[in-house]
Amino acid sequence: MIRINQELGASDLLPAIERLWELSAAKIRSIDEHRPSLEGSPVFTVRGRYEAQGWTEWTQGFQHGSAVLQFDAIGDPEFLELGRRRTLEDMAPHLTHMGVHDHGFHTISTYGNLWRLMREGRIPEDVRERELYELAIRCSGAVQARRWSATRDGGGFIHSFNGPHSLFADTIRSLRVLTLAHLLGHVLLEENDRRVSLLERALMHARSTARWAVYYGEGRDAWDVRGRVAHESVFNTTDGRYRNPGTQQGYSPFSTWTRGLAWIMLGYAEELELLAVLPDAELEPLGGREENEALMLRAARAACDFYLEHSPTDGIPYWDTGAPGLARMGDWRERPAEPENPHEPVDSSAAAIAAQGLLRLGHLLRERGEEDEGARYGQAGLTVMATLLDEPYLCADPDHQGLIRHSIYHRPGGWDHIPAGAAIPSGESSMWGDYHAREAALLVQRLARGGPYPTFFGPGWIHG
Repeated sequence: MIRINQELGASDLLPAIERLWELSAAKIRSIDEHRPSLEGSPVFTVRGRYEAQGWTEWTQGFQHGSAVLQFDAIGDPEFLELGRRRTLEDMAPHLTHMGVHDHGFHTISTYGNLWRLMREGRIPEDVRERELYELAIRCSGAVQARRWSATRDGGGFIHSFNGPHSLFADTIRSLRVLTLAHLLGHVLLEENDRRVSLLERALMHARSTARWAVYYGEGRDAWDVRGRVAHESVFNTTDGRYRNPGTQQGYSPFSTWTRGLAWIMLGYAEELELLAVLPDAELEPLGGREENEALMLRAARAACDFYLEHSPTDGIPYWDTGAPGLARMGDWRERPAEPENPHEPVDSSAAAIAAQGLLRLGHLLRERGEEDEGARYGQAGLTVMATLLDEPYLCADPDHQGLIRHSIYHRPGGWDHIPAGAAIPSGESSMWGDYHAREAALLVQRLARGGPYPTFFGPGWIHG
């Protein structure tokens, strides 16, 4: 399990974070120059060069959002211009993509980050520009909300690209676009002008995910370990009844794919931050503040605790906690991760996502007066970041386009590059892993320097 460094402070990571941004700048430029040769969005690297993988084109927002984060971190207008230009050129079709659940990944990473920077006063106020970003967010949120499957208990969920039977753990983090669209005053109009609350759909989805994707050690099935996460939850589309856990990218429905676990950690932490700015009057007809906060806190704590217990000592997890090769690795949780071992790959992208989830949950709990628990999660997040910001994960190779090495995409599908002479994938990067490492680094940088605490909905909302 993770050995939490209790002495580590956010400011201690600043030299490594500055190095990350130095490396990041060149890699963003290289990927953008390489862009015309790709048939689709860059997804993962093969021998250090980003390649496309035509599946659902879910990574383009991370590509262009990385340029915006680079500007946010270092203030270089080159990257603001690049992020703006590519957002306008490439991202519009994603706003009305009817076939995916990934709207928050695309829209919040690009339009949303640009809108947030304007709201924070980091870029000049321009009414027309802001209205463009807000219109994009509203449209994308409504399209995401339209992917709705009702459940037998009167609730429902935003279904994955697999179809109306499928709830993915990933979507809890992509839910940000739906809730931000609600904050901006948007609703979904259905047949006969029926108005559908985006907030209601978001909270219902959060409730379904917490109930079916997250386990709490209460004897639900033979593998019910507190904090375990099922990548996919499968429902009967005829009557909305829950049927069974499933997975697409994990080893088994009854093991925990660690990137899915990380999505749960970060997604609930951010939605809890959002609840704090919503008026009681909006939450009252939807279960109330206390009920919704308790549900999200329970899921976030359980998932974070599972991550802390089932990761190696340095906080970098293997790709699935039930991966069969782990049985041949002895006490793998009692030593640092070994990305080039001969049995099972690690997934640094899961660590980048999880680190931010731990940091945000820790910050939230400290704000609520739970100092000890908040410090435990926050220090764990810093510990994971310290590992990611150093070798062998942070990539200083100028010929490698990836920022964070040893990321995994789809192990069961065999999509990841295996180096010559090796038995498992290693050494490569992913667009979501690099983006989330930048996001987490920006959060730590602001914590260290006393900057405004970054949330996807920006500052200035007043809870009433």
